Amino acid sequence: MSPTALRHSLRRLWALDKFSYSLRVFVALGGSLALCWAQGWMHALIPLFLGVIASALAETDDSWQGRLAALLVTLGCFSAAAYTVELLFPYPWLFVAALALSSFALTMLGALGERFATLGWATLILAIYSMIGVEQRGGSAGLGPEPLLLVAGAAWYGLLSVIWNALFAHQPVQHSLARLFRELGRYLKLKAALFEPLRQLDVEQRRLDLARQNGRVVAALNAAKEIILHRVGNDRANPKVGRYLKLYFLAQDIHERASSSHYPYNELAEAFFHSDVLFRCQRLLRLHGEACQRLAQAIELRQAFEYRELCSQALADLHASLDHLRLQSNPAWRQLLRSLQALAGNLATLDQLLGRASNPDALAEEQDSSLLDREPQSLRDVVERLRLQLTPTSLLFRHALRLAVALAAGYGLLHWIDPAQGFWILLTTVFVCQPNYGATRRKLVQRIAGTVLGLVLGWALFDLFPNTLVQAFFAVAAGVAFFATRSSHYTLATAAITLLVLFCFNQVGDGYGLIVPRLVDTLLGSLIAGLAVFLILPDWQGRRLERVLANTLSCNSTYLRQIIRQYASGKRDDLAYRLARRNAHNADAALSSTLGNMLMEPGHFRKDADLGFRFLVLSHTLLSYLSGLGAHRGEVLLAADQGRLLASAERLADSLEEIAGDLGARRPVAIHSDAEEQLAQELERMPEELDDQQRLVQTQLALICRQLGPLRTLSAHLLKGVSGRAP
Repeated sequence: MSPTALRHSLRRLWALDKFSYSLRVFVALGGSLALCWAQGWMHALIPLFLGVIASALAETDDSWQGRLAALLVTLGCFSAAAYTVELLFPYPWLFVAALALSSFALTMLGALGERFATLGWATLILAIYSMIGVEQRGGSAGLGPEPLLLVAGAAWYGLLSVIWNALFAHQPVQHSLARLFRELGRYLKLKAALFEPLRQLDVEQRRLDLARQNGRVVAALNAAKEIILHRVGNDRANPKVGRYLKLYFLAQDIHERASSSHYPYNELAEAFFHSDVLFRCQRLLRLHGEACQRLAQAIELRQAFEYRELCSQALADLHASLDHLRLQSNPAWRQLLRSLQALAGNLATLDQLLGRASNPDALAEEQDSSLLDREPQSLRDVVERLRLQLTPTSLLFRHALRLAVALAAGYGLLHWIDPAQGFWILLTTVFVCQPNYGATRRKLVQRIAGTVLGLVLGWALFDLFPNTLVQAFFAVAAGVAFFATRSSHYTLATAAITLLVLFCFNQVGDGYGLIVPRLVDTLLGSLIAGLAVFLILPDWQGRRLERVLANTLSCNSTYLRQIIRQYASGKRDDLAYRLARRNAHNADAALSSTLGNMLMEPGHFRKDADLGFRFLVLSHTLLSYLSGLGAHRGEVLLAADQGRLLASAERLADSLEEIAGDLGARRPVAIHSDAEEQLAQELERMPEELDDQQRLVQTQLALICRQLGPLRTLSAHLLKGVSGRAP
């Protein structure tokens, strides 16, 4: 391999988002192994490894200063958990009470944000690691070296993390932005499929696929925002920070343009079946999708992004096709051609946005570049957030209570049947028990399958490689594999962590003797988690579907109000507008996620799934029309004599809020509204003298209005099905 090819391969390896994480874990586990082997401390290997794992699980992205502060808090929590286990272990009744209360409290930390939730979860895991250590000593608790070794392993990984974050402060931002543009590229390619020039195209299925992909784009946008906010804060003077912020806001603009719609696609396909104009739109969108993916690669590899002229030529071809259609002067095409012209204008702007990505530093500064920090800002905020979640209606409260009862039941079970290595039951329960039934069911299957796979591989590798040092290297490799796959391939991750446990325990005892107990404990822990989610205040997605739908419509109403306000006062991408837009897309993504989890629930609870997916298609179509309206802000200001359009938009927002209120309160929804039908007819009547920009606004409002009828019908049908159901 030539030096150039080698450098390119190393650059691509460095660009992988899991590589740096895996490398830190490798150094931490490898360093611990080297120390124990050199000093003859192999008895210390297990607590050191478990401490490293717990610390890596607790890691969240931050600047090196923030990571250092988080590490000190983490080590304090870990120390308190480990020594509490040592002190209370000989007193079963006191121990189980502390276990239930602490697991509830640590889970409730999720009310304060994702970072606190991660810290609480990792602390609970380390506490169970401490229980396993005490059990390995035959139950003899006391202030021995094991808790100190656990905390030392956690501190060792934490130190590596702080140093890494100080040396490569912006790498996570690059990875998050690359992921964001990659997901945007996939979204654009799926959007291109809507322009397939076919009669009777299954638009509903393609819109459903688009809604699901939109959820992934929204998740990537949220992740990028959090990383930028928490890693670089408000240091706007830093040129790199400014570049990342500009790319992030550019991605937001691209998303709004990409998610917009200007006319029902079946009507366009029927009218222009014999023309190449839809093919031209499709080709241009695909090229834009490819450009987003090339931009993602350029960000990852820290290379210059070159926007190809191919897109510009495709745009010119689209305009030529539109000119040819206009020359035919077909009266039936007049309104459709105006919509196609608006679409072409939107694609042209999208083309310009991608072209500007070649030089992010030249992008204009946002008028309002502030980012909303959702984490608590004061002790009063902390108390208020916790207070709001301390109710049985809270999903977090239910999950915390469920986990506390499950762990107490697991502790009682292991004392009743006295299984070998019984505390693995509790560890399995913590990993498998998720906030809802669908996620728990998925995790349960993956956990059992991964454990079986790991045990079979471990049994084979014990025979093939009896040397304990070789097995120790396998343990390090398995630990790295666990962290490389735990968020994407949980079955493989479980197999890897099972191998690590087997090889580590074989250093100081009999690894073969752990195979059967590990399998039995996994089955018992999974059973307890499954029963807890099924029986203890279950969060059936089907029973909260109408509330999720209500939130979706309410967020769309707020988004419409923000959009139309800017048609009156002028375009401004301020925090209020960006927040309304993001909340609307978050609600759309939450609906898609809810329906996905609903499909995994027992049949009785998913009987409304078909209605839900039809609602998702309608709500995502509505969001597309809203995005189309938002994308053209700044192109026209509605003067005082166009107050009729502003009033119409307010009436539409009120209607959306009305349907949302009825859904949320489970009040009957009127299937038909004469006022909305009359408003739709008024909006569809456009005088010929109306200019194209005002016509665009009126067309988008008419499309939004026509969505209200189907939304009312589905809402009414859904409420009929839940009218006799307990809240």
